[in-house]
Amino acid sequence: MTDVLVLGLETSTGQSSVALVGNDGVVASASLGVARRHGEFLAPAIRFCLTQAGVDVERVTGVAVGLGPGLYTGLRVGIATAQAFAAARDLPVVGLSGLDVIAFQARHVRRLICAVIDARRGELFWALYRAVPGGVQRQTELRVGTPPQLAAELEAAGEDCLVIGDGLARARDDLRRVGVDASDLFDASPDAAHLAELAVPRFEREETTRPTDLLPIYLRQADAKIGWETRGRLRGGEAS
Repeated sequence: MTDVLVLGLETSTGQSSVALVGNDGVVASASLGVARRHGEFLAPAIRFCLTQAGVDVERVTGVAVGLGPGLYTGLRVGIATAQAFAAARDLPVVGLSGLDVIAFQARHVRRLICAVIDARRGELFWALYRAVPGGVQRQTELRVGTPPQLAAELEAAGEDCLVIGDGLARARDDLRRVGVDASDLFDASPDAAHLAELAVPRFEREETTRPTDLLPIYLRQADAKIGWETRGRLRGGEAS
């Protein structure tokens, strides 16, 4: 087995995190629970993790980054940092959805899994998963909608479901109304350690991409429009 040391960056929600993960698990990690401070946090956190792990930056073999869906500014900062770090060292990258990362945290559950992220504006991002050997498999497309729409989908599924994610505060009452038990609700955010753990097998199989090919996951047209217009301005041009 090829030795890997993956740098994970996750900034798609209000929780920012950085981690170093190898073949045998997490080597070092750092997190910050202050929203909108992603840019100030990432570079020092990367240095901290390298120091804690006792390794030089040249030991890093790949970069994993959260692609969303999530907060626009956080996504932009995380992806730009991953692109710059990887491009400077000619490293491969893996981009993953934060919903996949949240569901991965419940990979030992033998029930339907619903990962849910607070999308703000009274909406949620979610997807349904089932545990498979070594992880989870997505059963639906990534969705955006209101808490009642999520509750209706779970009611229609007609089976026990573990709901996990930081969108629970917004969805809890609607979920209870359709019979989702409070003991089946777990607050969690996508984090860099689980992100990098989920990415390690992809690096081992060389299922990677180039830094320039990383694109954020936008599930709302308004978010996509903002992203495209900003991308145009950053390149010195006009968005169309």
